[in-house]
Amino acid sequence: MDNEVCWHDDRGAQGTAAVPLDARGLVSAWNAEAARLLGYETDSIVGRPATDLLAAPLPAAVEVRLARRTDWTATMALCRADGTRVSVLVHAVPQQDIRGETSWIWLLNRPPAPATDSGDGLLERSFPQFPVALLLHDTEARVTRANTEALRLLDLRPDDVLGHRTDELGTGPLHHDLTKAVSEAVHTGAPVCREVVARATEHARPHTWSLLVTPLRDPTGRVYGASTVAREITEAVRARRRMDVMNEASVRIGSTLEVVRTAEELAELAVERFADFAAVDLLDPVYSGEEAKPGWPADATAMRRAVNRSILEGCPEARFQPGELSHFPEGSQLADALAAGIAARYDASPETAPQWLRERPDLVSKMAEYGTHSFLLVPMRARGTPLGFVFFTRHRTPEPFDDDDLLLAQEITARAAVCVDNARRYARERNTSIALQRNLLPQRPPRQAAVEMAGRYLPAGSEAGIGGDWFDVIPLSGARVALVVGDVVGHGIQASATMGRLRTAVRTLADVDLPPDELLTHLDDLVLRLDQAEEGEAEGAGEGSASEVGATCLYAVYDPVSRRCTLARAGHPPPVLVHPDGTAEFPEVPAGPLLGIGGLPFETAVLDLSEGTILALYTDGLIDAADRDIEAGSERLRTALTSRTQSLEGLCDKVLTALLPSRPVDDVALLLARTRALDASHVAAWDVPADPAVVATVRRQAVERLAEWGLEEASFVTELVVSELVTNAIRYGEEPIQLRLIRDRALICEVTDASNTSPHLRRARVFDEGGRGLLLVAQLAGRWGTRHTTRGKTIWAEQDLPQRARACPSTQGVTAPDLFR
Repeated sequence: MDNEVCWHDDRGAQGTAAVPLDARGLVSAWNAEAARLLGYETDSIVGRPATDLLAAPLPAAVEVRLARRTDWTATMALCRADGTRVSVLVHAVPQQDIRGETSWIWLLNRPPAPATDSGDGLLERSFPQFPVALLLHDTEARVTRANTEALRLLDLRPDDVLGHRTDELGTGPLHHDLTKAVSEAVHTGAPVCREVVARATEHARPHTWSLLVTPLRDPTGRVYGASTVAREITEAVRARRRMDVMNEASVRIGSTLEVVRTAEELAELAVERFADFAAVDLLDPVYSGEEAKPGWPADATAMRRAVNRSILEGCPEARFQPGELSHFPEGSQLADALAAGIAARYDASPETAPQWLRERPDLVSKMAEYGTHSFLLVPMRARGTPLGFVFFTRHRTPEPFDDDDLLLAQEITARAAVCVDNARRYARERNTSIALQRNLLPQRPPRQAAVEMAGRYLPAGSEAGIGGDWFDVIPLSGARVALVVGDVVGHGIQASATMGRLRTAVRTLADVDLPPDELLTHLDDLVLRLDQAEEGEAEGAGEGSASEVGATCLYAVYDPVSRRCTLARAGHPPPVLVHPDGTAEFPEVPAGPLLGIGGLPFETAVLDLSEGTILALYTDGLIDAADRDIEAGSERLRTALTSRTQSLEGLCDKVLTALLPSRPVDDVALLLARTRALDASHVAAWDVPADPAVVATVRRQAVERLAEWGLEEASFVTELVVSELVTNAIRYGEEPIQLRLIRDRALICEVTDASNTSPHLRRARVFDEGGRGLLLVAQLAGRWGTRHTTRGKTIWAEQDLPQRARACPSTQGVTAPDLFR
């Protein structure tokens, strides 16, 4: 300790306050310089913790150095004996005592005083020359000093401003806000920063200033005034505003892939931010979503107004209304500006207006009526192709457009042009895809009387567009009808093309009267082959992998004679049955695997349906469109189908409205079929013994039944068909044999036997005694064919009825014309 005191005394002789601290942080010695600096006597401070000297907590950096036991230097606030604060520069040095513990020595000095004005008056000469406005104020916000820039800003002389508040010198927002900011800084003791906007004259563009008012304090911390730094930031504010508008444009313009909506977004943003009126004119092909030719198109003088937007309700200053066509002469200034892509700003006064505007008195009159004084004409171009142009006008904003406004208009118009072109391209591709999809779907209800039907196909409302959903109604032999609905995985042209292949395959397989489970098995094989073919094409093209082909399908066959419906499905949602009493249910139909898996069987379900039952077939986009909850969607569908709407068309609309949002995320196919029944008076059946002698009897019975139906004109052909088909069944078939005549929109003749052998149509040679029967049937009947059943086969032939007979009733209470819409 004696060494420490001696060292301390040596330092004290040099005018340095030295404070040794022991390992516990207690003051162990005190010299005269420390007493003069902090006012403590030796007896009153030695042995006390060093923390008693602190007027504020230790800085974090000092605490880190203390923990590491390394020297440190910091300016700290210490507490004098009389309670006042003093700022002291402390340099701390660690020491090791005789016990190996760390003690400290604090060397205390007053911090260097801030630089002051030199004797040659440097500050006095510099203050007036600062490039920003500087003002000093007292506690009453009166100006005590102002430099040259501040006097220029306030447009005052030194004698006028000194000793006055700025609000006493002027009435503008700058004078008022400056005084208010100074008063706030003086009373709160906190700096005040704000922006002030002011105009030199009524029609001048506003200027913006940034004010920074800082309170001034004496050594005791008392506020005795304030200083103001004012700087004009008009250009920075304009640049920031322009950037804000561009950022907003990047978010708002192009939110949809619709041409007109994109133009509306451009006009809305312009009117909100810098124009009083905005109008977008597009080339007629662009407006319609067609391809715009590069360069100068021949029909560029035909413009169609896409949108008007104004600060005035109803856009009364618009000369053309949305959708209206206007023409500008080719070779005019306006047409040349569009072709060259040159934007310009104009004064609307008659003396300075452009030539093309003076040639349009209707436009001049409209602009004069609403006081338009300035406008911009900005061509809209994308990828070197002119799309149209945009008008921006001002008639309520007092200042005219300037170059900054023109630049801003060009920037947002250029962005909108790309979005319009993207929307036009998307609309064209979407329309092409939808046209392809609709051409692959049934164009009109087929001619059949088994069911009344209505169907809908809705493409996805999102950018995904069309998909692979489809439905079909296929007339079959024996007055039956096949109802089909399917869904191909994916969206776009590829999905539509795959759907077209599957639909064609289903029609081909249905034409040979395959049962539903067998048809789906063949369809499953087809999807597998398509998948393998795409993989081979991908490998040949060097691509890594090809997209898998997958699909679902539901196939149902309804027989109006037996009122029986046979169904099978491949991974497709089950149908809904709506009974005549209005109740709805999901029948038990085995799900079956997805098409394209292969190797798994499909099962059928047989339903006996009452006449008037509605069979609803749909794709999964209908039931999981809203919340992706299939169970909830299925329940909503069941509820919607119980509507008492009589018309199937109206019921389709109600179902879609109830289940789909405005922009469905997936495409949807819906098919509703209301069953009908052929009554016994339209069906005649005879069991035929395997005896050639009964052919004449059967033929006579058939002719008699035609007479009862009033179809005597068809008797001759019917006799020949019945004779040939019954004879072939007796000769080549097996018992039991049955003849059935069905009077539908056509006259159907069916002969059923227990044999599985099918007849073949062949052309007999000159001296052959047989082989001409089926050829004769094929020539006389409109259609003929064979369908296999579980107990044999049925050979059938259809004859077209005369127009008079075709209009006769073919179902209970329904005339034939009512069956087709």
